[in-house]
Amino acid sequence: MKYLLQRIAFYSVTAWAAITINFLIPRMMPGDPVQALISRFQGQLDTNAINSLKALFGLDKHQSLWQQYTDYWSHLLDGDLGLSFTNFPTPVSEIIAQSLPWTLALVGITTLISFLLGTGIGVFTGWRRGSWMDSLLPVTTFISAIPYFWLGLIAIALFAVKWPLFPESGGFDDSLVPAFDWPFISSALYHGALPGLTIVLSAMAGWILGMRNMMVTVSSEDYVMVAQAKGLSERRVMFSYAARNAVLPNISGFALSLGFIVGGTLLVEMVFSYPGIGYKLFQAVGGKDYPLMQGVFLIITLSVLAANLLADIVYMLLDPRTRREA
Repeated sequence: MKYLLQRIAFYSVTAWAAITINFLIPRMMPGDPVQALISRFQGQLDTNAINSLKALFGLDKHQSLWQQYTDYWSHLLDGDLGLSFTNFPTPVSEIIAQSLPWTLALVGITTLISFLLGTGIGVFTGWRRGSWMDSLLPVTTFISAIPYFWLGLIAIALFAVKWPLFPESGGFDDSLVPAFDWPFISSALYHGALPGLTIVLSAMAGWILGMRNMMVTVSSEDYVMVAQAKGLSERRVMFSYAARNAVLPNISGFALSLGFIVGGTLLVEMVFSYPGIGYKLFQAVGGKDYPLMQGVFLIITLSVLAANLLADIVYMLLDPRTRREA
């Protein structure tokens, strides 16, 4: 319990620091997003309206930075993330609520699939090193070296342009209205197949390499040799002794990847114009949309910290050494 409380305290302080940085960075960027908003109305706003906009978005120059900071925390604790500049007057929370399910569905499912497949293949490849399975390593190394977006461009060129098997962009058919019915769900699955396959192929290769190398290292440890000398079955030694210890670094990486699921695979969403939260972040940066950037960064930050805390708890359950130190 003491170990758990220490980790919670550590991540609470980290969350405060991350939120503070999240508040400061957009205000240090050059440019005035309110002027961009005024340009959209072609200058048809008087001085009072401009001052009201600056006050509404927390950019009032008559307020000190400390006052803006306390107001930011006050709105944050009330669940108010502000209004979006680029989608004015839509609240940031509404935009995130619309785009987050798309990212969770695409990146969440593909991350889980790639982790399970990559870790499983890595276990067998590392345990039976020198077999025909090692011939897969050059292929996985090559695939892991290819960036997500480049693999996505290749997939679009082959399977959407040359052989039009899948759509090249979008999250669903524009003629459909989002609803929980089969036509919309099937359209979403059809549009998400190509970006999903891109993420699985690229991410799975890294899990295979990492798990294979750890299995090779752990297989030569004394406790594995003792288990084999006891006459235990090969399956039990492989999973209960070797894989259980070799998977610890992968679990840490998987926990971090769970946190970054919320951020989405930004470049993949850009390439496929997929309506996820990563694509919204790209639009917010281009439009200097401070509230939307802050909202997305906040969600990503809290997700990564929660994933790290989850990794620490899993480590404590799997590794007896962590429990003894605690």
